[in-house]
Amino acid sequence: MTVKKVAKKYVIVRTFSAGVFAGTLESQKEKEVTLSNARRLWYWDGAASLSQLAMEGTSKPQNCKFPVPVSSIILTEAIEIIDTTEKARKSIESVKIWKN
Repeated sequence: MTVKKVAKKYVIVRTFSAGVFAGTLESQKEKEVTLSNARRLWYWDGAASLSQLAMEGTSKPQNCKFPVPVSSIILTEAIEIIDTTEKARKSIESVKIWKN
């Protein structure tokens, strides 16, 4: 398996069974993706789709449920990797940490 060298960029990753994450793309080898400073996007509001969230961020950050970021995570079944805009990154990172 070849590790794909990537320019570190902020992305949203949808996985087969672990959910959706936003973070800095560190590496990718086939379906395995490593993110740093990653947040699980457990529930979002204010964007109709992940595509809109990646381009515009959320217009309703108070309704989003994004838990605490983790320093690093390896996602083994990535099925979608979406580049984000700077506006979207700032929006996602500004959502208050959701705790239960």
